[in-house]
Amino acid sequence: MEAAIRPGTARAEASSRPVGEGHGRRLTRALEALEVFPALAESRDRLLRLVGESQPSLGDMVGAVESDPALAISVLRLANRHSGPRGGKVTSIRDGVERLGPAAVEGLAERVDVFDFFERSPTWDVAPERFRLHAVAVQRAADRIAREVDHADRDEVLVAALLHDIGKLVLVQAYPGYPGQVHGDARTPEARLRAERRELGVDHALVGGVLARRWELPSRLATAIERHHSDEALGEIAVVRLADMLAHYINDQPVDPSQLLRTARAVGLDGKGLRSILYELPFGTMTERRHVDPCPLSARELEILKRLAEGKVYKQIAVDLSLSTSTVRTHLHNTYAKLGAVDRAQAVLAATQRGWL
Repeated sequence: MEAAIRPGTARAEASSRPVGEGHGRRLTRALEALEVFPALAESRDRLLRLVGESQPSLGDMVGAVESDPALAISVLRLANRHSGPRGGKVTSIRDGVERLGPAAVEGLAERVDVFDFFERSPTWDVAPERFRLHAVAVQRAADRIAREVDHADRDEVLVAALLHDIGKLVLVQAYPGYPGQVHGDARTPEARLRAERRELGVDHALVGGVLARRWELPSRLATAIERHHSDEALGEIAVVRLADMLAHYINDQPVDPSQLLRTARAVGLDGKGLRSILYELPFGTMTERRHVDPCPLSARELEILKRLAEGKVYKQIAVDLSLSTSTVRTHLHNTYAKLGAVDRAQAVLAATQRGWL
């Protein structure tokens, strides 16, 4: 193993050799090493239990995959390989799990390398654990922001948030002294990025974009990873940048207040909204489970059930939809059967809990 970086060593190497000779070789080897990145054993085991059920829930499977960056990476890579040239790129875990199906997800989980809380790998040491903890913290913050501003594609934001720092995994492999001996006294995310550029000639965001493209992940996702520290970030990228700052904040790490407020405004949050999120995040009470299970009801059945939820009786619903009362009754009988409900109250409750109403 190469010796750990001493302060100033990386800078001296960068100034004496072109990046392609010294750092380039290290980074190339590190990119190749990232073909195998371990998932948390508990995450893998939970996913296997879910897909082993007689009728696996899409929502539960998505939640299990989204809890672990390595599982998310594996699902996205496999789903995009299966998408074909005309199938479109898979940018969310929901679409990936749905496209692959339980059997393929189970096979993927059985093959993935794992690490445990109480074991240390000579290859990775504590890097996977630290990476996962920060990734999940950023994902939770991004979820809260996306709901606050009613972002159009919450699923895609969660993936970008979970994988935003994959470039750090490359730098850990390339430089045994990373991050401590590269970042030095830098404390804020922006200062650490500048230290990486100064010492290594690249930063983790740029390297992460390269890795995402190497894995043939969608271009939008690679761009979000590559630009998640950009001052010009907008839309989804700005949500990830703000979430990264908030994750540092709730872990009692320094952030630049002016950068925080400026990025919040870029996603459509004013000071009041930002203060509310800053207050809520440490308590962990803001996560709202996403309802991603497909609705088994037909459009007509759902239309009738919505009116039933409004308190309307069969005759009123029939008039609203230009149907006979017996047709409404038949549709509701089928609806109850599909939802496993015995009456209107149970049917409305079941559909509401799953986000279909």
